[in-house]
Amino acid sequence: MNYGLGAYKKTSINTARKEEILLMLYEAAIKFCKKSMEAIKEKNIAKKGEYIGRLQDIIIELNNSLDHKIGGNIAEELSRLYDYIFHSSTQANLNMDIKPLESCLEVLNTLYDGWTNAIKSLKGKK
Repeated sequence: MNYGLGAYKKTSINTARKEEILLMLYEAAIKFCKKSMEAIKEKNIAKKGEYIGRLQDIIIELNNSLDHKIGGNIAEELSRLYDYIFHSSTQANLNMDIKPLESCLEVLNTLYDGWTNAIKSLKGKK
């Protein structure tokens, strides 16, 4: 049964457009940020580390995918936000503290909403 879901997810990712993949990455980052916060509340050190690690993997991928030649100042600002999320999530991991993750979640939600609106706007112009 899990095989079908895994195959569906893999097919969805392989056939998705770039903007859909971007939104999927943000959705996953938000999910892992929330799961990290839950794990800290439950004092589950292993899960906290796993979820923060997955959050950071996504943030690294988003940061590495920035094209600074095309994106210019926007790419630079996004890189700074990704660095902030990475640093804050590291502090949360080291100190078993939810507050840095709350800040990360706020930034991630803002970015997700911004990208969602930008993509909708571009689709409306086609």
